[in-house]
This record gives sequence, C-alpha cells and structure tokens, in this order.
Amino acid sequence: MSRKELLGGVSRVVVKIGTSSIMRGKSSISRDFMDSVAEQVKLLRDEGMEVLIVSSGAIPIGLKAMGVKPKPNEIPIRQAAASVGQGILMKEWAECFQRNGMNVGQVLMTLDTYSDREQAVNLNNTIDSLLKNGVVPIFNENDAVCITEIKFGDNDTLSAIVASRTDADLLIILSDVAGLFDSDPTDNPDARLVPVVRDIDSVLHMAGDTVSGVGTGGMKTKLSAARICHDSGCSMIIAHSREEQVIYRAATGDDVGTVFVTDTEISKKRRWIKSAYAVGRIIVDEGAQKAVLDHRSLLPVGIRNVEGRFPRGSVIEIVCNGMVIAKGITDYDSRDLEKIAGKHSRQIEEILGFKIHDDAIISENIAVL
Repeated sequence: MSRKELLGGVSRVVVKIGTSSIMRGKSSISRDFMDSVAEQVKLLRDEGMEVLIVSSGAIPIGLKAMGVKPKPNEIPIRQAAASVGQGILMKEWAECFQRNGMNVGQVLMTLDTYSDREQAVNLNNTIDSLLKNGVVPIFNENDAVCITEIKFGDNDTLSAIVASRTDADLLIILSDVAGLFDSDPTDNPDARLVPVVRDIDSVLHMAGDTVSGVGTGGMKTKLSAARICHDSGCSMIIAHSREEQVIYRAATGDDVGTVFVTDTEISKKRRWIKSAYAVGRIIVDEGAQKAVLDHRSLLPVGIRNVEGRFPRGSVIEIVCNGMVIAKGITDYDSRDLEKIAGKHSRQIEEILGFKIHDDAIISENIAVL
C-alpha cells in the first residue's frame, strides 16, 4: 500500500518542530529553516489543508539572549528564559509567515488549565476561530509559569495532545533523526529505517533514551506521542528536519520518515480524560478492575480506598494492586466517596442523604489506560 493510501485524506496537519531543528548549530535561530517552514505551510494551505504548529526553542533562545549558561538546573532561571525566549521566537515566526502572506497566533498551554474541562472546550473554540480566519496557531507549553509536577513534559507529548484535541488527520514530528530505526544508527551503520509501524508495542525495544544536546525529547517520547495519536485515529510521521521540503512531502504522501498508522479511535472526551492531570486516586478491588477493563461503570462496592481531596467532577486515577488501570471523572467528591466505599449502591442515599448515580464513575467517563 502506498503512503498516500496509508494516510488517506489529510485535511488538518499538526507539525511539531523541535529545538534542534530551529537552533541549527545549537547557538542561534535558523531563519532559513523557519522561512522554509512558512513556505511549506503556504503550499499546503493552497491545497486546502489546515496547519497547526507546535514550536520548541523558547528556553535555549532565552538563555542565549540573557547570556546564561545553557540548561541550568535552577527552575526560576529556565522559566525566566522561557519568558524572554518565547517573545523572540514568536517574533521570528510572525515575520517568516508574514513574508508568505499569513498571520500567526500564539497559544500557550499548561496541563492544569488543559485539565479543566471548560477551558479545554474553550481552547477548541479559539483554535477553530483562528483557523477560520486564516491564522496559523503556534503552540508551546507555558514554561514561564507551569510547575514541574503539572507539565506536559515535552513538546512531542504536547503536539500529540494538540493533534488529538483538534481532530487532526496527521501529526508530523520533525527531529534530528530520519525516523525510527531497528537499532541505534549512531552505533550501528547497518541500522535500517522502519518505514511503517502499525503496532507500537512491537517497536518499543527500538526506542532509546538519546536526545539532542538542546532538546528534551527522545524516541521514547515520540512513541508515547504515537500512542496518543493512535487513540484519536490520527496518523503520525517522524522525519528529519533537514529533508528537503519535508513538511509538504510528508503531508502529501511522499515516502519520508516513519509513519505510524491506526484504525482505532476513542471518543474525544475519553482522549481528554486520558491526557488530563489527575488530582487524586481511587483504589479498587479486582472485581472492580475487571468491570472497568470491560468498559463498565465503577460501583462504590468495588472501592477500597480514596487518596487525595477533590471535588465532584474531578479527573482521578483508578488503581488496582498498585497499577493505574484507568482514569475517570468522579460523580462524587472525595469525602463522599470515602463514606460509600465498599457499600452497595442501594445504600448511597441512606449514607449521604442524596444520590447522584448508582455508580461512583459512569462508564462513559472512564478511559482505560
């Protein structure tokens, strides 16, 4: 099957651009590369495609502008560098796209705001409005304010969440490697590129921890991104940023890089639940585990313990025997769950004085991991 047939019809594309791609030579922005990105986006838009960009680079750009030693351990310095660098980065992107007759819009995201359901819906409305008005959205994590405990962690993950949230058909991750290889090409000259991946589990052993000197994501983060895309029915391509016209060629079906294809899709709500930040935990027994894994509701009788304090409607982890098996949106707050844990549903109203559901979490609000 050809690459075009594997991808099907592509109308919305997310492009993740890593720090190593933007910072050619590790010391400065490559304006030639950024101009090339804008030119390719223009070509795709002329063919009727919508393009969204996730751009790394703010922290190293800010560090250089501030004259600070690269990648310090002090979080406040990195956050300050993100604040300085993000402005410089967006100025460069704006100028590149304006030269090609397009405007860009900055979208800074944090995991805690994304994990709020209402704000996640508002995010979609903003993106749709930008695209309808011909604006290219450029995303980054808001590193200037987010804390370590609540982070997307890397822009490979962020780009996959953006692709999933916006119902994109294709995510293109540009990197300093040509795709997924069957062994480390830096150590093995006979390493072979894997052109197509249908089963992510079958290639996990091929992912090393190697990252570039200026980036934060290795092949493991890219395979994690592929899983997020898999859930949303979105294909993903890993390709080398130095390939000629790589964005345009990847989006239009040329054989570049490694493509991850899927025929599976879960609902947008469950995708959001899987990627949202969990504020607590519900510990369940093996009977409840079986029900959850069979995509049934979680009943109070199967709950053994509740960890954390959270209101009704929060995203929490569902745990059995020390393993997180799913995430869900609770129908009761943590204190009420503690009171009805291990009890039958018919006892809920007697114990609490009210009853919302017979279930602690209804099936449609559970996403199995």
